[in-house]
Amino acid sequence: MLPSLSKEDLRDLFPGPEHFLRRAIWKMTHGENQVIPLPTPSSSPTSLPPSNPGDQRVKSRTVQLVSPQYVVYTDSELEQSRTTFFEKQRAGQEEGYTLSKELRCRLIRNTVTSMISIKRAAGDDFQYPCSRELTVIAKRLIEYYPMLRDRSAAGRAEWESVKKQLLKRVQNVTPAKKKQGATPSRKRRRGISFESSSSLESSADDTESNTSTIILERSPQASSSPEGEHDSKFISTEGPETTDSPQNQARHYRVLQELYKSKPRPNKKDVAQLLDLEYQARRACIDSDVMKEQDRPTKILQAYPCFREVDHIMDELQRILTQGKSHLVPELKDRWGAFCEKTQFYGVFKKVMRPPLSNKVKQTIAMMKALPDLFPSPFAPPKKLGHASEDMLHILESAEDPNTFLQGRPLLSPVVIVCETNCILAIGTVSVFIFPKEDISNSMMYIMACYYTFHLTYPKCIATLLSVVQTEVLMDTIHDRDMTSSYKKAMAEWKRFITE
Repeated sequence: MLPSLSKEDLRDLFPGPEHFLRRAIWKMTHGENQVIPLPTPSSSPTSLPPSNPGDQRVKSRTVQLVSPQYVVYTDSELEQSRTTFFEKQRAGQEEGYTLSKELRCRLIRNTVTSMISIKRAAGDDFQYPCSRELTVIAKRLIEYYPMLRDRSAAGRAEWESVKKQLLKRVQNVTPAKKKQGATPSRKRRRGISFESSSSLESSADDTESNTSTIILERSPQASSSPEGEHDSKFISTEGPETTDSPQNQARHYRVLQELYKSKPRPNKKDVAQLLDLEYQARRACIDSDVMKEQDRPTKILQAYPCFREVDHIMDELQRILTQGKSHLVPELKDRWGAFCEKTQFYGVFKKVMRPPLSNKVKQTIAMMKALPDLFPSPFAPPKKLGHASEDMLHILESAEDPNTFLQGRPLLSPVVIVCETNCILAIGTVSVFIFPKEDISNSMMYIMACYYTFHLTYPKCIATLLSVVQTEVLMDTIHDRDMTSSYKKAMAEWKRFITE
């Protein structure tokens, strides 16, 4: 067994001084001064290594280049596997013997680590091992560990697979970096706060955006500006830059688009702050008559994908109603709840509704269906539509498809489609957003937010109802000349009932 033992094994077996009999045993069993060449692939099959398996260990493990000198890595398990290979080679069974995946990965990993350490110690101008050095070490590895030869590689060298593994390992090594202080370019990039987005704003102000952005139609207010520019509200114009100048508005719009191009769902606070800063230009363009009403929702959603989220479309309603006042959305929902409580008793009195139900979803659906009858309009709904409540609410049947329903719908007004588990708010044939079915009690507020955000006209068949919601819930007044007789009559009856 002595020829199969390494120096470490002998040291463990015979502890003692450095020049104890371990050295004599090593010389006697290993022949330290004898070098036996390994067989090459071109040698004949009958040329076998010497009968003594320990003779295979005399192969030099150093790889001498111009500089530095590398060492082939080995350990007791690798040496034992190497010895087993030579034993099988003498028996003619070496063809099916290979290194295990664990040993192969250990050999590649430690070989690269040793090469990098040796190169670091060689001098100050450190560079990682090059392709030529990896080729040399790969050739020496398959000489020392013949089981690494890739005999199945047709038209390739037997050491090519080993070199690829070495190269991949070198590429995965992370270079050591010196610690640096914080710099502006290394700030966190989770969302874009306006204190840290000055670089984006300055670059957007200097040059036009090269990305394929969707620009809304040119606003007539922009063409009638004192400087006489005819640019879009979202394209910077010349002139002095003020807080609400077209230059600032255009910059905020471009930063908003960059947010949605970098992330599909950016930080809501960052988007809301951009919408606040760009409010004047956005409303001036949307409220103008430069776009056809049937095309307005599609164009606005393309330019502002943020309005496909219920939070942003409710915030836009808040901006339009009372600019600068926060926490208006919870107040609107509370007002709508109080309005529904009063209207339920009014509906029972008018024999249009039944007493309140315990199921909130069913109660809200019943309320939405009865509202057009409680606040009727002198105009009848389209025959294809049926009841006037279908203009704002549709209960989807089990075999009915939402897209098919929208394609056959004769109106372009906002509508809530009630499915089995959720609800869809759509405008015309475009689906805007989806919200849970349990939140259907706020669906009327979502519908009103769409009318205000996209600057849509009330349908005639429910114009009286929406005007009542506008004045009683949103607290948005209507000019006396715009009050219809049906609105005045419906409001007088409702208030008389509430007072009594």
